[in-house]
Amino acid sequence: MNSTKTHVYLMPGMAANPSIFEYIKLPESAYQIHWLEWQIPNKDESLQDYAKRMCSFVKHDHIVLLGVSFGGILVQEMSHFLNLKNLFVVSSVKTHHELPKRLKFLKHTKAYKILPTQLVGNIDLLAKYAFGETIKKRIDLYKKYLSVSDKTYLDWAIKQVVCWEQEEPHPDAIYIHGDNDIVFPYSCEGNCIVIKGGTHIMIINKYKWFNENLPKLIES
Repeated sequence: MNSTKTHVYLMPGMAANPSIFEYIKLPESAYQIHWLEWQIPNKDESLQDYAKRMCSFVKHDHIVLLGVSFGGILVQEMSHFLNLKNLFVVSSVKTHHELPKRLKFLKHTKAYKILPTQLVGNIDLLAKYAFGETIKKRIDLYKKYLSVSDKTYLDWAIKQVVCWEQEEPHPDAIYIHGDNDIVFPYSCEGNCIVIKGGTHIMIINKYKWFNENLPKLIES
C-alpha cells in the first residue's frame, strides 16, 4: 500500500525546526509526509556539498520536495542530486537577483562575517534573522519554532544566503510567495504563485491554503 503513495519531504527555513509544518496535512491515502531537519555544517562546507549530504536523508525516489525560505534555496540545490516528481519553493528567492539590498550589501562588504550570531541566545535576535521581524507578542510562537541556534550553523547559513549565485530560476520549480513577505519582498514577479496577504511565515498561518492546493499542484 505504501509503495503507491507519493512521498513528500519538507525542509524548514533558517534556524527553524520542522514543526513549522505541523499543520500541513495531505490526504493520507495518497501522500506520506517526511520532515527534514537542519544538520550542523562542516567547516567550509559548500552549499552544494551540504545539499548532497542532505539528500542522504531522502529515502525514496520520485519524491515531492518542498523548502521554505533558506530551505527553499537548499532544495533547489538538492534537486540536482535527486529524481523529483515536484519541487516547491515557498517564501524564498528564485535567483540571487531577488535578494534584498541589505543582503547584497552584506555580500559586497563581506559584513556577514562579523554579524553577532553569538548573541542568538536572544530569541528576539534569532527571530529577526529567521523571520525578518522581532517577536513582540509572538514570543511563544518563535520559541516553539526557532530552535537551531548553533553559531556555526547560523554563520554558515547567513553566508550561503548572501553569497548564493543562482542566475536563473529553477526550470522545474513551482515558486509560491506571499505578497506581504518583508524578508524577500522582490520574489512575486515572474513564474510564481502569489498568495494575497501571505507573509514570510505563511506556511504556518496560511496552512489551509497549502493543504487545499498542494495536492492539486502535485497532480497537475
